[in-house]
Amino acid sequence: MARIAVIGAGMGAMAAAARLAVAGHRVAVYERGDTYGGGVRRLARDGFAFDTGPGLLHLPAVYRDLFVKTGKESLEQSVELSQVDPASRHVFADGTVLSLPNASRAGVVRALDEATGGGAGERWSDLVNRAREVWDATRRPLLEEPLRADWQVLGRDPYPVPRKRGLFRRDGGPATLASVAKRELRDPRLVALLEGYALAYGLDPRTAPASATALPYLEQTFGSWYVRGGMRALADALYERCRARKVEFAFGAEVTRIVEKDGRAAGVELADGTVAEADSVVCGVDPALLPPMLGEAGPWQDGDVRPADGGRGAGRFTVCLAVRGARPECAAHRTVVHSPDRAAELAGIFGDGGQGARTPCERPTVTVLRPDDPTTRPDDGHEAVTLTAAVAPHGGPVDWRDAEAVERYADRIAAVAEAAVPGLRERALWREVRTPADTAAETGAADGAVPGPVLAGADGAFLRPGNATRLPGLYLAGGWSHPGGGLAHAGMSGALVAGLIVDGADWRGSQ
Repeated sequence: MARIAVIGAGMGAMAAAARLAVAGHRVAVYERGDTYGGGVRRLARDGFAFDTGPGLLHLPAVYRDLFVKTGKESLEQSVELSQVDPASRHVFADGTVLSLPNASRAGVVRALDEATGGGAGERWSDLVNRAREVWDATRRPLLEEPLRADWQVLGRDPYPVPRKRGLFRRDGGPATLASVAKRELRDPRLVALLEGYALAYGLDPRTAPASATALPYLEQTFGSWYVRGGMRALADALYERCRARKVEFAFGAEVTRIVEKDGRAAGVELADGTVAEADSVVCGVDPALLPPMLGEAGPWQDGDVRPADGGRGAGRFTVCLAVRGARPECAAHRTVVHSPDRAAELAGIFGDGGQGARTPCERPTVTVLRPDDPTTRPDDGHEAVTLTAAVAPHGGPVDWRDAEAVERYADRIAAVAEAAVPGLRERALWREVRTPADTAAETGAADGAVPGPVLAGADGAFLRPGNATRLPGLYLAGGWSHPGGGLAHAGMSGALVAGLIVDGADWRGSQ
């Protein structure tokens, strides 16, 4: 039985901890904060409750496997899981409204034809069929296996760009999600739909490789799921599973140094000077925080994928609204109100390559979540509504600690959301706001950015550091490590790390 020290109690870290404990190891988790779950947070006040992190689960099979492998109770026995239908409702700049059914490719085609006409369903279906080729080519090396040593081969984009009517890459540059949208979809509403998927994951469609088309394929194929009690209930269930497997948790325990002995990781030192010896260490926090813990440049060799290589992406601005009035039965769980000025929106989040500070656009894309969940409201005469928008990370040109600027932006987002919930501002009893500065304080990520999933293409710019490091005994799990951000991806990272520790360096993931 080996001793395993885990830094952080995020979803990837707990996924690794539960699997390692079942394998017979003694696992201790050290979390600098006062709770578990990482970015999977819950705000509760006056009988209302809101998810302040992810609001939906995709690829639930990841957590089904985790719960099957770590105990007798399945995922469905541990949480109440249900499909969201429609999967999403979209309000476009011209007033077009589109409702997409959950996990129904044929239904999506029909919905697009009915809402937009002009063969839109067929064009979208053709694109998603090509995205399936991306998924088939990258699912194993990007999601089910540790990052390969020759990761450079993943720098080639597997998206099969159609070359009808001349060359697709007329400027000689690489295909990006934005160029694919413009060329293959043409209709500005379909372009907004595709680019909106990237934005929801904190990706810039102007630079994201064409392989990012796998994101809508994933959602439309495997569905969107909600957990009664919110995503925090999933974190609660995973925490309880860890405790049932005898994983030890220490909260308010900040790790300041990784102990090395005989050329390998041998434990952790806490802020109070306590040293906890271990045979292996799992870092479940942003690996960009590792260099100070190691007293050197970090646990990477020349040629390794490093934290800076994948970029920091976007942050998340969240407005939690306690609303008077019953939730209508016809209300969609998720509505996306698309920006009328995508260029200004992207420049405000990611920059435009010019000089000067980023300026949040006047009408950003806003996602409105209205769960039909009695646990989120004090009674049926009220509802909890959550608004989110992608924004620039904290620091540099944007200071999300500026209270006046935060309130102005919250007003702006609430105004946009009225396209989905008429009279929303008049119905609001109160609101609370979460910004990237809050994310930074809660998770430790310096800029409060939300990690996106790994993607093939772009010469590897959208990869994350591998789960094994150059320092024997030190492993990486969580959204800032391979295979990137998102609830499902975090669960996968935990499985990969557990496999490397239990089965050794030759383990290559699912067989």
